[in-house]
Amino acid sequence: MPQPVDIAARRRKTVFFSGRVQGVGFRYTAKTVATGFEITGVIRNLPDGRVELVAEGSRAELDAFCAALHGAGLAGFIRDEQILWADAKNEFRGFESVR
Repeated sequence: MPQPVDIAARRRKTVFFSGRVQGVGFRYTAKTVATGFEITGVIRNLPDGRVELVAEGSRAELDAFCAALHGAGLAGFIRDEQILWADAKNEFRGFESVR
């Protein structure tokens, strides 16, 4: 018999954003938007010009947070997103932007 799915279970969402995502306030905006969600994680610039977001929370919160990023004026800078899902590692204490 299959186990019921816990929709509130913590998940880890890693997103690699490409486009004009560095030097446009992307990380600052993401950190500001994150305060309205029950998530933890980090956002950082990568040497290849992409921005990496690693966030943990319920799938619903993570999806809503990513939708809010688009709605916060960042959608026009994003050309592509690569999304990876995994089990949460519970390694973050809040949400921060790092260089």
